[in-house]
Order: sequence, then C-alpha cells, then structure tokens
Amino acid sequence: MSRESISVNGTKEFVAFYSSLIESSPIKKKLDDVMNQLKKKPIMGDRIQIRLFPVKYVRKYGIRNLYRCPLGSNYRMLYTLVSKHDAIYCVILEVLTHKEYDVLFGYKTS
Repeated sequence: MSRESISVNGTKEFVAFYSSLIESSPIKKKLDDVMNQLKKKPIMGDRIQIRLFPVKYVRKYGIRNLYRCPLGSNYRMLYTLVSKHDAIYCVILEVLTHKEYDVLFGYKTS
C-alpha cells in the first residue's frame, strides 16, 4: 500500500446522517477526526469476521471486508475498504448508536 492519502467516501445513508449533524456536534467532530485518520491508516478499526457480516451490507454493497470503529461511548461507525486500479478507497457504510449496532448484529441489548 502506498503512503498516499486514501480516499474516504460514504454511502448515501452516511452522507445523510453526517449532513444532519450541526457543526458543533461532538459526534461530527469525532467523525471528522476519524475520517482524517482513515486517510492515513485505513485499517484502524476492528475487523469483523465474515460470518458476522450483516446480510443487508452483503446484498446492498457486496462487501468483502468490514470494520467497526467506536465513536465514543454511544456510536459505532462501520466501513469497508475497496481496491480499484491499484488504489484503496475507504467507504463509510453507516454510523449507528450502540443499541442499533447491537440489533444489527443480533446482540442482546439492555
């Protein structure tokens, strides 16, 4: 992998979520920091095992890898890496609350 900056993009769901945040929102500031970090180090989150991939992501995006990045105590960001023409692209799929994340992955929530 080259030392060039990695392109970080988002799905329309992520873009809608991000656009809805006010500029001074702590979650928006955290997302900005994480997106800047991803440009330099795309494998910074926890890799999720293939057997745990949510079916909706496999069907909708055809993902082959999935990473989780905690955004403070209540949010989780899910992203995938795509390689095209010797370049790596980071695609942010979604930002979920901890409870939404648990439901998506079938974990028991309190």
